[in-house]
Amino acid sequence: MAPSSQKALMLELKSLQEEPVEGFKITLVDEADLYNWEVAIFGPPNTHYEGGYFKARIKFPLDYPYSPPAFRFLTKMWHPNIYENGDVCISILHPPVDDPQSGELPSERWNPTQNVRKQVLATKAEAERDGVKVPTTLAEYCVRTRAPAPDEGSDLFYDYCYDEDDVEGEDGDCCYDEDDSGNEES
Repeated sequence: MAPSSQKALMLELKSLQEEPVEGFKITLVDEADLYNWEVAIFGPPNTHYEGGYFKARIKFPLDYPYSPPAFRFLTKMWHPNIYENGDVCISILHPPVDDPQSGELPSERWNPTQNVRKQVLATKAEAERDGVKVPTTLAEYCVRTRAPAPDEGSDLFYDYCYDEDDVEGEDGDCCYDEDDSGNEES
C-alpha cells in the first residue's frame, strides 16, 4: 500500500503542472519517484537576473506533509539563507518542534497544513478580502516614485549658501563665518 504522502504529492504536482507558477518549472527527477522534484527558476525580465536559469531540487520525506521537504539549489549562488552546498535554511522548512535555542517561534516552522502552493493561495484570498490588488506584472511591481515638491513656506530643501550665483544669503550676509572652527565661542 502506498503512503498517503504519494497521493498528496501527486495532487500537488498535478496542480502545479495545470496551473504553473510564473517563472518556475517543476518536473520529477525520475518519473517513478514522486519524492524528488527538480525545480527550474527563471530570472525575471528587466532585472539583474534576466535570462538566468537556476536549478534546485526538492526532496520530500516519506511522512510528508507531517515533516517538511528539503530544498537545495544545484546552481551555485550566494545568499545568507543558502549554505555552500546549496541547502536552503529558512524557518518554514524546519521541523515543527519547540527549540528555544533557535530563536524561531513554533508558528514560523513547518506544519502539516502547508504544502507547496498553499501559502501563496492563502495570501491571494487574504488580499481579496482586504481589497488589495496584488501586482502580477513587472510593470505593476516597479512603481516609479517622485520626490515631493518643496513646501513654499519652508526653506528646509534650499540652502542659501549654495545659490548658483553667489554664496550670500537673502539678506546679503555671508552664510558662513570667517573662523568656522566648530567652536561655539568663535
